[in-house]
Amino acid sequence: MGEYFVKICLDDELVKKIEEIGLGGEIKEVGGEKVVLVPIGRRDLKKLQKKFSNLEFDESNACQLPGDAQQTLVNMILELQTVDCMKVAITKLYNPLEGKPPRSKVF
Repeated sequence: MGEYFVKICLDDELVKKIEEIGLGGEIKEVGGEKVVLVPIGRRDLKKLQKKFSNLEFDESNACQLPGDAQQTLVNMILELQTVDCMKVAITKLYNPLEGKPPRSKVF
């Protein structure tokens, strides 16, 4: 498991969906909230920090992604039916060429 985590706070509907796909054991109680912790490797952490420069980590080395990115990760968890999906999710979350103009070759 990774040293860092993305923390996904769950509402009742999301708790039900997580339990339906057999991941009820991944739901933790943190600070009175139900959450799922998605492990992040060091390389993926660096990519997330490049994409989201304002990520803040708590004492358990967990952070929360902004709205759309978090929803993308939730959808990935539900689709793949595992919380160990950051390697796949990072391809959708991090695009190093985003916002850069296309280069053209002059012949």
